[in-house]
Amino acid sequence: MAPRIQHDVTDEILMLRFQRGDLVAFGQLVDRHESPLFNFVLRFVRSGPAAEDILQEVFLRVVQNAAEFKHEARFSTWVYSIARNLCIDHLRKLSLRNHDSFEQPRTEGQRSHADQTPDEHFSASAERSAISHELRQRIAAAVEDLPDDQREVFLLREVANLPFKDIAKLTDTPENTVKSRMRYALERLQEALREFDDAQDAESR
Repeated sequence: MAPRIQHDVTDEILMLRFQRGDLVAFGQLVDRHESPLFNFVLRFVRSGPAAEDILQEVFLRVVQNAAEFKHEARFSTWVYSIARNLCIDHLRKLSLRNHDSFEQPRTEGQRSHADQTPDEHFSASAERSAISHELRQRIAAAVEDLPDDQREVFLLREVANLPFKDIAKLTDTPENTVKSRMRYALERLQEALREFDDAQDAESR
């Protein structure tokens, strides 16, 4: 009989169990964090194949460094720190090969997080579905157009769901600066949404 998944158990307790040799606990951690981690990495490196490779490396590092995890820390902050460092290393290697990864177009079939949950089966009409799809694309594009420091804070806050104090520690940045970057990022995204609304209004006239 397959073990029952305990949704009320914290990540930190699961890590403690894994440190004691419980492989089922590790599987639960993977189930919980695989999708949001992939979304975070994909937005960071903007390459589906690279994101897949980095995601596998993240969990490999979790296994290799499990003994170093301190239980007074948040597991999510620890694992996203690993993911962030791997992303930075990946982009640095690309830069050394004279590739500007942030200018690479998406290859056919590669989708951002905003494209991964289509609305077709949930929309009241095909028109609403098309508008929703276009809106997601606008938001995804606006996120990609953010300055690097703002995009990093936005992803850590909105995708990784980390508190500002943890983001500040992770990025070695004052917390007030982190909050300012988040505010500027949100202002830019709000402007992109206003432009979308204005375009929709103009088409409906």
